[in-house]
Amino acid sequence: MSNGTNSPANSPGSAPSNANTPITGAEILVRCLADEGVQHVFGYPGGAVLYIYDAIYSQDKFQHILVRHEQAAVHAADAYSRSSQKVGVAIVTSGPGVTNAVTGLATAYMDSIPMVVISGQVPSHAIGEDAFQECDTVGITRPCVKHNFLVKDVKDLASTIKKAFYIATTGRPGPVLVDIPKDITMHKCAYDYPKEVEMRSYKPVDKGHSGQIRKAVQLLLGAERPMIYTGGGVILANASAELNKLVDRLGFPCTNTLMGLGGYRASSDKFVGMPGMHGTYEANMAMQHCDVLIAIGARFDDRVIGNPKHFASHPRKIIHIDIDPSSISKRVKVDIPIVGNVRDVLQEFLTQLETADAKFNPRGLADWWKQINQWRERDCLKYSPSDEVIKPQSVIEKVWQITNGDAFITSDVGQHQMWAAQYYRFDKPRRWINSGGLGTMGVGLPYAMGVQMANPDATVACITGEGSIQMCIQELATCKQYHLTPKIIMLNNRALGMVRQWQQIDYGSRYSESYMDSLPDFNKLAEAYGHVGMKIENPADVDGALKEAFAMKDKLVFMNFITDRSENVWPMVKSGKGLSEMLLGAEDL
Repeated sequence: MSNGTNSPANSPGSAPSNANTPITGAEILVRCLADEGVQHVFGYPGGAVLYIYDAIYSQDKFQHILVRHEQAAVHAADAYSRSSQKVGVAIVTSGPGVTNAVTGLATAYMDSIPMVVISGQVPSHAIGEDAFQECDTVGITRPCVKHNFLVKDVKDLASTIKKAFYIATTGRPGPVLVDIPKDITMHKCAYDYPKEVEMRSYKPVDKGHSGQIRKAVQLLLGAERPMIYTGGGVILANASAELNKLVDRLGFPCTNTLMGLGGYRASSDKFVGMPGMHGTYEANMAMQHCDVLIAIGARFDDRVIGNPKHFASHPRKIIHIDIDPSSISKRVKVDIPIVGNVRDVLQEFLTQLETADAKFNPRGLADWWKQINQWRERDCLKYSPSDEVIKPQSVIEKVWQITNGDAFITSDVGQHQMWAAQYYRFDKPRRWINSGGLGTMGVGLPYAMGVQMANPDATVACITGEGSIQMCIQELATCKQYHLTPKIIMLNNRALGMVRQWQQIDYGSRYSESYMDSLPDFNKLAEAYGHVGMKIENPADVDGALKEAFAMKDKLVFMNFITDRSENVWPMVKSGKGLSEMLLGAEDL
């Protein structure tokens, strides 16, 4: 439902008495969203979109969620998409509304999240004249969207919206922005929303090349030290079931990147943990020393493989499956490229495995697992418990236990993000919602809002820090207005933790502007917004406080855990170093 609004008989949300009756561009937009099956729209009104908001007032097909900052609208729409198979939608006004949305667009673009953002623009005749709240939206957003449009004629509006949803969801997904001048929203024409769209210049490939897949199957089956490396492409393609079948069928070790966590279940003994800068020792060593590596929906980014020259120092054959041909051999040269939708390719992989002539090398695989298990014995995620100060790792482990590993976990960016990735063991896809590529602070709370709107009956927890949470903390008001009840788990070490860690390791412990002074009383702040606040300082109280908070199903609980301020994230691969050049703890400094 809309925000307590009217629903006239001939509203944009219902079919008018005459299909050819001209309606306004604003009404056309609202009907397009309804015909796309949109159920929730996140936004913030302003002058350039007032006709759109007037049309929203008169419909009942989708609910509008009024955020407190445009950045939060786009972040919430982003998480709405990440945690479901729906397209997140946001509406912002012109000028500062758009510029406030840029961080959210760039965040979604870096992680390939399908999303449609509608932006208002000054009237067509005023474009280029430095009008009030004017900016070059198309120019500003071009580098951080998959595509953008400026609508110049109301007759093109419906087809443009259809194209936006099509582009956002096909091929390598991504955010699409549609910029609509105010006069276009008041001009009229007949409503005609196309059932499908075809674009001559845009033809994404879904099916992988059968011959390349056959070569890959033969290469994998002949490997002595195989490794399966998966990323966010598995999640985006809804290919988790196929990946689990493939790994279980082959019996090979599997690693999920930060964006791929939950793609393959963490509870399996074949899962060796996350790779990369803060990955496990066994995952990184296996990545470096395998003889055949299959990359599935992953892009060999700098936080995963470290220095590419070091990664290439060990000869290996590489198979790379990705929907985006430009990602293949971009950072690391591969031997067998397979362009296609990950789910489609894995389905054919499984089919071809059943009829493959090549046989396993069981002795080689057994020796390989023996080596991996020796690396596992290093227990690289071990930390020292304490009865005096709360260890952040222990809080994450308790959250995992209390939620039975079945919650949606959103995070901000920093040490708490890495601890969540390391210690919350994800068995399902789309449960881990974080900013991977851009590393955006402030996303955790609006992410939790978007997740809960898409999954109203689910348990949602936002793991954050006292630095990140304050960037979008005003969204506590949005949560109150729409009865959203995520549990906020703030690991408060009174510092910008990851910055402080790097300053300790690389900058001679010169802690320049990385400590947080003048922190608010978070309990009172949460209560001022109408929520429940808790402060937990004693390790003995962690378990009870978490159980109490998660038992309050109908309340947002803001939990302020005062944690060990000296704790660092280990293991760590320093910037510029190789994947196996890991620091396992302070003793390696």
